[in-house]
Amino acid sequence: MTIYIDIIFLENIIMNSIILYATSIILKKKTKFFKIVISASIGAIYSIAMYLTNLKIYTSAIFKIILSIIMIYIAFKPNNFKTALKQVIIFYLTSFIFGGVALNLINNLNSEKISIKNGVYTGEDVFKVIILGAIFAFIIVKISIKIIKNKFISKDMYCNIKMKINEKTVETKAMIDTGNLVKEPITNIPVVIVESSLLNGIIPKEILDNLENILCGNLNNISLDVQNEYFTKLRCIPFSSLGKENGMLVGIKIPEILIEKDEEERKTSNIIIGLYDKCLTKKGEYRALVGAELI
Repeated sequence: MTIYIDIIFLENIIMNSIILYATSIILKKKTKFFKIVISASIGAIYSIAMYLTNLKIYTSAIFKIILSIIMIYIAFKPNNFKTALKQVIIFYLTSFIFGGVALNLINNLNSEKISIKNGVYTGEDVFKVIILGAIFAFIIVKISIKIIKNKFISKDMYCNIKMKINEKTVETKAMIDTGNLVKEPITNIPVVIVESSLLNGIIPKEILDNLENILCGNLNNISLDVQNEYFTKLRCIPFSSLGKENGMLVGIKIPEILIEKDEEERKTSNIIIGLYDKCLTKKGEYRALVGAELI
């Protein structure tokens, strides 16, 4: 088989450009096309050097890492070490997956027109492998990162809360809602929004069944004993969330709430809970909303 150096050079520029472009999409990092081409060309020159020589310096891990950093710097020009490290990791991840997919394609194609020397693919079907490998590698990396990201986001979204109400403790899972900025308007105390059904048997049924009436000032269905006990604890909490603009919630002041997250606990005294008479989520993943400032 006749091998042309210029063809190898062109194929490697295309391959490196695709990997760098896939890296930029995954990182959501905009860069100029000529920077990707320059970076890819440096990688292609390295591939030619590897193909033509057997010098150990070209195959050493340190040299390859340095080359990767140079390529990333030219293509994306990271502002700091943390950003550069992230970009190099994604670049390597995409490259490794691309290489694995390419090898798998070569085996499945059973092509005698492709050979590998010093890690460089050569032959007539290389371009086909490059295109198919790039497509599959990009899809695999994109899906993998999405799964990992969702897993970490899901972990960071929730916490456990324990509310002390009438000398009893109510425990539930809560979502940390950065949009939950509900506060009691007079004292500016943060409000934790809780499904009212969670408090059955803790707060008198007369209150839980008459939330709308309480907001309207109608206390006819509530006994005098309950009114006397809860008169100083009840609050009217305005909100503009939960799918409703300019809404009102009945709030109750409780002695304390304990928030548990990442094996750490934070206790807050004299908190207000807002009673929400519907379900916060259809699947029941959580039954309360906690503002980020309480974490």
